[in-house]
Amino acid sequence: MQECPVCTQIFPTDFIEAHASACGESASAGNEMHASTISEEEAAIPGTSGGDRDRDGGWFTIADPAKAIAQCVENHLSLHKEENPLQLTMDIRSSPTEQDMALISFHKPPNVEWGRPLNCRLEGDTAIGQGVTRFFLSSCIEKLKSGFSINFANADVTRLFDGEPGHLVPSASHFLVESDLFMVAGRMLGHSFLHGGPSLSGLSPAVVHVLLGGSPETATLTLEDCPDLDIREIIRLLGGESTLSEKDAASVQELAYAWDLPSITETNRRWIFEKLLIHAVIGRVTRQIKQLRRGLKETPMWTVLTQRPDTVDRLLPKEGSGNINPEVLLQRITWPREDDEDADYSVATICCITGYLRQFIAHATPTELTDLVKFWTGWEILPRSLSVEVVTGRYPTASTCFEALRVPGHYKDYTSFRTDVLASISSCQTGFGLV
Repeated sequence: MQECPVCTQIFPTDFIEAHASACGESASAGNEMHASTISEEEAAIPGTSGGDRDRDGGWFTIADPAKAIAQCVENHLSLHKEENPLQLTMDIRSSPTEQDMALISFHKPPNVEWGRPLNCRLEGDTAIGQGVTRFFLSSCIEKLKSGFSINFANADVTRLFDGEPGHLVPSASHFLVESDLFMVAGRMLGHSFLHGGPSLSGLSPAVVHVLLGGSPETATLTLEDCPDLDIREIIRLLGGESTLSEKDAASVQELAYAWDLPSITETNRRWIFEKLLIHAVIGRVTRQIKQLRRGLKETPMWTVLTQRPDTVDRLLPKEGSGNINPEVLLQRITWPREDDEDADYSVATICCITGYLRQFIAHATPTELTDLVKFWTGWEILPRSLSVEVVTGRYPTASTCFEALRVPGHYKDYTSFRTDVLASISSCQTGFGLV
C-alpha cells in the first residue's frame, strides 16, 4: 500500500500511478504533479496541431456535431493542403505480416503533421484514387480491433485491445507499451478522423471515460470490462453476499494480496470488489491509455473530443452503433434506368438482376452488409449515394472511387447470384483489381 501525495489517501502500489494522475489533474493549477502531467502530454503535440488553432473557423460553435466535425476537419486540412503529401505504400502481394508492418511503420514516426495531403499506393494492384485511400484507412481500424498479423511476444496475432465487443480495453502487454504501439493506435484513429474514415467502435465506456480525463474511481465498470476471464471469475465471487467457500476465499485473497490490497472481511468486501475491478480494467493499463491519448493529441481529433463532448459517441462509438441498416442502404442506391439505350441487357434482365441484389441486401447479415459496402466503396462508411450497373462480365466488380457496383447480367437464379456476391465481397481485404 502507498499514500497518494496529493490527497494523502492509501491505495495499492500498482494502482497509485493511475490514481495520482487523475487526482493531480483535478487539483489546482499550482500543484506540481498537475503541472508535470500537463507538460508531459503537451510535449506529444506537434506545433501545427494545437487546440486553439483547430478551433479557428467557427466549427466550435456549430450546433450539429456532425457538421462541427466536418468543419473542423476542413479547416485543418486546408491549413496543410500545400505541404508535401504523406506517402503510404503497401505491396498487396506481400505477406500479411509485411502488409501490417507497412501500416505500423507509416504511423510510427513522431512529430508528423497528419493533416498533410495523403497519397496511397497499392503495389501489385491496378487500383488508384480515393478507393485505395479508403482501403488503407479501413484496414488500420480493422487491425486495431482484430489484431495485427505480427509475431510480437510469441503470438501469431498481436491484439492491441482485448475483451468482448463493446468492452474492449487496451492489452496489458508491457512489450506493446515499450514499442509505443498505443501511440501508433492513437495516430491511426486521428488520421482516419482527418480523412473521414471509420472509427474504432466497441471500447469499454470506462476506458473512454479515463482516456478523456476522467478518474478511474468515477468510471462505470462492469465485470464484462475485465478481459481476463480467470480474474473476472475470481472478482465475481465477491459480487454477491453469500459466504465464500474456503477455496474461493483463498483465490480472492491471493489476488488481493498480489495487488497490495488488505485481507477481506465482511465490512470491506464491497470495497475490495470495486478496487479489484478498477485495477483489473484500468489500473493495469494506465500507461497504455496515456500513450493512446498522446497519439490522439497529435491530431485535431483530441480537440474535438474534449471541446465537444457531444461528438464522443460519433468518434468513439459503441459496438453495433455503426451497423449498416438494409433499408437505409436500399434507399441510397441509384438503380439502372429503364430508358438507358446503351445498357448491355434488356429491361427484363436488369429488373431480374437488381431484384436479386435487393433480396441479398434485405436478408444479409450485418457482417455481409459491411463487407458489401467495403467492396462497393473501399470502406465500411455508407455514402449518401451509390450506383448499380448491370454489365457483361463473370463476377461482380466495383469502382470504389465512383462508388459503383457492376453486376453481371448472366445469372438465372438467386442461389448462383448470392454465391458469387459472397465470393466477391470476401476479397475486400485483398485488393481491388479495378480503378
